[in-house]
Amino acid sequence: MLSWADKLIQEYTTGRQDLIRRADTIDRNNPVEREDLKHINSMIESMTFSLDWMKTGRQPGTYRGADEKAVYQRRSYENIDLIPDIAEQLETEDINKKHLYMTREEKIILADILSSFSLRERQCYILHVAQKRSMSDIANELGVSKSMVQQSIRRAKAKIKERVEKDSVIYA
Repeated sequence: MLSWADKLIQEYTTGRQDLIRRADTIDRNNPVEREDLKHINSMIESMTFSLDWMKTGRQPGTYRGADEKAVYQRRSYENIDLIPDIAEQLETEDINKKHLYMTREEKIILADILSSFSLRERQCYILHVAQKRSMSDIANELGVSKSMVQQSIRRAKAKIKERVEKDSVIYA
């Protein structure tokens, strides 16, 4: 469900939180532990820098990086490995009635839309719309309330509607 970039961002975020908790427990009056604190703060700073880079796709503090927001996630979505396989549709439905493939442009638009979602919106929307899961099922799997799932799906649909309206104005 999560792209490799999302998983890596989660791992770094968890690691950084653990380091911050460890730094808070250090006795600042002890000279040995103060030296440890310097190293821990350095690791926190490095992880923050790496997280900023992974989230934005550009080197923090510079203006000459990749200018695409969430560039790593977008590349992952372009592979469309999170959309269900259509093999079952091919066996059960009349393929002449459906548009079962996506052009490169459609994949790029879909990747752009998915990358505009928050992680929670993306999870809920894909589980509900693409995998036909109920909101209660999704809430149980993600460990959140059903209303949170509903709100996330509503926000995702609003972002899609906004994008469709924007594209229809451009192509009109």
